[in-house]
Amino acid sequence: MRDNWHDDATGGIRPRLFAFNGGLFTQRVRRILTLSGYHVQIGLPRAGDMVGIWGNSPTAWRGRAVAARRALPLLRIEDAFLRSLHPGRAGEAPISLVIDRRGVHFDASAPSDLEHLLATAPLTDTKLLDRARDAIKRMREAHLSKYSGYDVASTLPAPGYVLIVDQTRGDASVRASGGDIALFQEMLRRALEEHPEARFVIKTHPETSAGYRPGHYSAADANERITIVDWPISPWALLKGAQAVYTLSSQLGFEAILAGHRPRVFGTPFYAGWGLTHDETPLPRRQRRLTSAQLFAASMILYPHWYDPFRDRLCEIETVLDNLEAQVSAWRQDHAGWVASGMRLWKRAPLQAMFGQQKRMIFDNGPARAARARRSRMVWAGHASCKNDDRVRVEDGFLRSFGLGAALVPPLSLVLDDLGIYYDPSRPSRLEQLIETRAILTPRQQRRAEALIDVLISAGLSKYNLPGATPELPEGYRILVPGQVADDASIRTGTDRISTNIDMLRAARAANPQAVIIYKPHPDVEAGLRDGAIAATELADVVVTNTDPAKLLSQVDAVWTMTSLLGFEALLRGLPVTTLGAPFYAGWGLTTDLGKVPERRRARPSLAGLAHAALIDYPRYLDPVTNRICPVEVIAERLADGTVLRRSPGNRALSKLQGLFASCAPLWR
Repeated sequence: MRDNWHDDATGGIRPRLFAFNGGLFTQRVRRILTLSGYHVQIGLPRAGDMVGIWGNSPTAWRGRAVAARRALPLLRIEDAFLRSLHPGRAGEAPISLVIDRRGVHFDASAPSDLEHLLATAPLTDTKLLDRARDAIKRMREAHLSKYSGYDVASTLPAPGYVLIVDQTRGDASVRASGGDIALFQEMLRRALEEHPEARFVIKTHPETSAGYRPGHYSAADANERITIVDWPISPWALLKGAQAVYTLSSQLGFEAILAGHRPRVFGTPFYAGWGLTHDETPLPRRQRRLTSAQLFAASMILYPHWYDPFRDRLCEIETVLDNLEAQVSAWRQDHAGWVASGMRLWKRAPLQAMFGQQKRMIFDNGPARAARARRSRMVWAGHASCKNDDRVRVEDGFLRSFGLGAALVPPLSLVLDDLGIYYDPSRPSRLEQLIETRAILTPRQQRRAEALIDVLISAGLSKYNLPGATPELPEGYRILVPGQVADDASIRTGTDRISTNIDMLRAARAANPQAVIIYKPHPDVEAGLRDGAIAATELADVVVTNTDPAKLLSQVDAVWTMTSLLGFEALLRGLPVTTLGAPFYAGWGLTTDLGKVPERRRARPSLAGLAHAALIDYPRYLDPVTNRICPVEVIAERLADGTVLRRSPGNRALSKLQGLFASCAPLWR
């Protein structure tokens, strides 16, 4: 019998799974199956083997026939309920599978593993249900669905309509519920009878909208009362405006339950029969009454096999939501394309990688090109004018790279700001709004931010992650004063009374005459790439150079700064920070502020809330391994284990040469 099992690399064994459908051999599907404990192969199975089929697909009969002839068990495989940005027919790999030994979730002719879970699992664990409620909230807030490639700003019908959900003709879930054009017409007729004064919206399936498969309704069904929505649109936004929902077996019916509806269901999908729907075709064997959180816990937490492509392993739904939120947010910003202005030549490849994955970016310094191309326009923040306009500003993020931007090391994170930019306190920025929003965190957000802070501290991560040993420092109360680049944009916009490194040192010394003052020049200044060098020895007890800032923070007692990001990194490590300017982290009650900070900063977030806004919500991150948009935790891991792109030997020479011909606009900081 052991001949029928496959040894894996760790010495474990997996059952052999024979497939007769090419889809089960695609790289991602096969990988998820392998990680789930199945060895997929071709050939003829023997006793002890299993046969895998894709749901009730048109080719599933092959596997069923082989399994029947050889008396072998079937394993039914399908996409889970969060799949990808676009339908599988667009060629995008899935992020999850459901693997069912009993049946298939959309076919009620026989119970499935999912139905068994819904009918028998306790589903009373507080932690499990809290996870379910939090995940539902995240899906609703981020507008995540099975396919999430839609713009949340898409035109919506005026609220107050009855929603009729179409599905694709011939789909296995439609066939399993006995669906045909006649039944869909009957569903529409019933809706019209039950809501004689209402307006109606028919939502076409995403595959129909994309032209892959026809639906059951057409333009002939539209009239003055019935509107067909055949463009990509957020299901959550659509459900919010609906007064009632009618469906055969669509997943939109499941999401309607999560949105607070009690949909009228004309088929027998997995979510029908549990007391959460009006069922036209009751299933007598489904007698249990569930809450929406219990339904979600079974179908979205316990049932699927979720996959993390960044770490190449199975994961929990929370990791999938982290990944999807990052990916979907980027797609929604990028899908119409960008025209970028004020970008030096060396920046263009990193920008293309970060923002041009949907449509290649156009680099043009004039606004007319963006208007003609119907694209948004981004400008490097230092090149943007002070006036309000429709340009989006782009800048480095706060967990940037292994090496300096001024040395032309490409960034792993960038920020887009449609209101202002984080270092300019003269007007609100998107980061300010995010910090206000995170003044109250959910328990999950609190845990995530605290876990990220712990990783940054334990791995010694900072913005540039520079090498260098920490020298021995004198005993006493040590205050670190980080130098800044003289013409840095944050100095020009975020300081008033004190705006030079020497004045900052004088202020720190005057207020702390007995302290050990440690001055650290900015890395760009140390490298000779930017201006800002001063004679600090008369005011500072120690001047440290070529030192890892993160290691230095572990040996000091406080930080005084104008606007340096090192102040934020000190806060994350629990150090008291005094600001002489108005950096983004000042004014929220977490720092001692001697500079003029905006009065509008009245929210009082926790340190975790500030970190969540600045490190999780605000930047965009690009994984250097997969070249995919990713959440911050992936970048923290890549930086911690050194799996990042390092500077090339020619970067330093090129950065110096570029500085000779630079205009007054600043380089990347």
